[in-house]
Amino acid sequence: MIKEFKEFAIKGNVVDLAVGVIIGASFGSIVKSLVDDIIMPPIGFVLGNVDFTNIFVVLKNGNIPGPYNTLADAVKAGAVVIKVGLFFNTVISFLIIAFTVFLVVKQIQRLKKEEAATAAPAAPATEVALLSEIRDILKNK
Repeated sequence: MIKEFKEFAIKGNVVDLAVGVIIGASFGSIVKSLVDDIIMPPIGFVLGNVDFTNIFVVLKNGNIPGPYNTLADAVKAGAVVIKVGLFFNTVISFLIIAFTVFLVVKQIQRLKKEEAATAAPAAPATEVALLSEIRDILKNK
């Protein structure tokens, strides 16, 4: 069983998948920072100094009654909230990641098409080559 696991673990596909997961997780954190720290502040500024992380709807007040100035205050008070702004940030992050993956896959497909087009045509099968030789000999007679 250990031998089978060892063979499975060293296969190229498993290693490639592990590398992809690690890079994907890192890329996700970069996109999250991009959305939270670069994209959303200017959008919030244009919309009148709106901080999207603090857009929330209180469903039920907590131990300390509202109104709450920030999402952190509402959560600290134990209020039940719908975190609309955080959801919006997550949707923006997803769209950026999805678009980036789309571009990467499209580029890989383009490279595969170019590689297939530039590949040398396969040599004819030995039977076909032999038949061609026979035909040429018969032609010359």
